[in-house]
Amino acid sequence: MKALFQKYRSVLKFILVFLLVYGILTIAYKFYLDFSKGGAYYPDYLTLTVAQQSKALLDAVGYDTVVEPHPNEASLKLIVRGKFVARVVEGCNAISVIILFVSFIVAFSGRPKTTFFYSLAGSVLLYSVNLVRIAILSIGLFHYPWRKETLHKVIFPLLIYGMVFLLWMVWVKRFSTLNKKHG
Repeated sequence: MKALFQKYRSVLKFILVFLLVYGILTIAYKFYLDFSKGGAYYPDYLTLTVAQQSKALLDAVGYDTVVEPHPNEASLKLIVRGKFVARVVEGCNAISVIILFVSFIVAFSGRPKTTFFYSLAGSVLLYSVNLVRIAILSIGLFHYPWRKETLHKVIFPLLIYGMVFLLWMVWVKRFSTLNKKHG
C-alpha cells in the first residue's frame, strides 16, 4: 500500500490541493453571494458589473442596449434595440469558471510568483472573453432568436471552456514544476 502511495504521490497531491483550493474558493464565493443578498447591488455586484460592461461593449459596436432588473427573478435583463434578448444571471459572471481555472493552476504546482501572476492574467483573460461571449451571444440572439439553444448551450460554453483548457495546457507545458519533475 505504501508503494502505491509513493508511486501516485504527485497525483494524490494534485487531487487534494485541487479539491482544497476549489472548496475554499467556492465557499468564499458562496459567502460573497449570501452577503450580497438584499444589498445595494442587484443581484450582486459582480453580476451587475458584468451586465453593465456587456452593455458598454454592445453600445460600442452600435447595439443600443439597456440593462434593467428582472422583475421576477435575481437577474438582469439585456434589452438590445428595444428587444429583450437575454438574462444575465449570477452564473454569467464567469466566477465559477475562474475558480475552476485557478484551482487547477494552484494544484498543478508552479513557482509561487509565476502561479500568482498566471492565475491573475488567466482570470482577467477569462473574464474579458466572457464579456465578449455575452455581447456576441446577445447579438446572435437579437438576430437569430431561434438559435438560442445552439448559441447558449453549445457554441458559447465551448468558447469559454475551450479557453480554460488552452490556458491549462499552456500552464502544464510551460510553467508547471510538476511537469518538469516528471516530464
